[in-house]
Amino acid sequence: MSALTWLNGEAFTVAGQHVIWSDMVGNTVGLIALALGWRRNMWTWPIQLLSGVILVAAYASAHLSGGVGKQLLVIGVAVWGWRQWVRGRRDAQDGSIAVRFGTWRERGLLLAGTAVGTLAVGGLFTAVPQLSWNPWPDAYIFVGTLTAMVCQARGLVEFWFAWLLVDVVGVPLAFSSGLAFSGLVYVVYFALVVWGMRDWWLRSRRASVPTAAVAEGVAA
Repeated sequence: MSALTWLNGEAFTVAGQHVIWSDMVGNTVGLIALALGWRRNMWTWPIQLLSGVILVAAYASAHLSGGVGKQLLVIGVAVWGWRQWVRGRRDAQDGSIAVRFGTWRERGLLLAGTAVGTLAVGGLFTAVPQLSWNPWPDAYIFVGTLTAMVCQARGLVEFWFAWLLVDVVGVPLAFSSGLAFSGLVYVVYFALVVWGMRDWWLRSRRASVPTAAVAEGVAA
């Protein structure tokens, strides 16, 4: 039996929902990656990369080409985000990853990019039905995940808000696609996102206090 065959094999059945190994293992690894991202641990990126590799098999088995594309994108962005954090940690005085809220300009660019990207990808999925049986939710999650990871790589608190918006669509889509474990994991993601958002929010406020104090000292 090949590794791919095993990954797409059934692990167990719960309440009539068939859970396959790739769905279960890939999403469990993804949860670990999100928890490490909350703690600003560098290992979040290689583990996200591993999760993406495993979930490619899960989405391929459910014939969700958009999901496959999303995970390939996750792999690419994980490599880029890893490099960003390595550079950020090297430049920081205490060797930690700084977090902050995005500027209004950054938020505008992120919103515009997400909207345009979703329209473009959704239009592609609609024009080529073989790519996705549920084009618009698939496109929304595809582009929303990219937005969240870009925010994470840049240390923006908006990373957590982006994940919340992805979860709103991700939970029902996963269950309706037969990926029960993905749906359950999205629910756990929601709890982690809320805690992570609170932690990054507080850290960003603490980081802004010394900056404000320095500015007052210069003005005096």
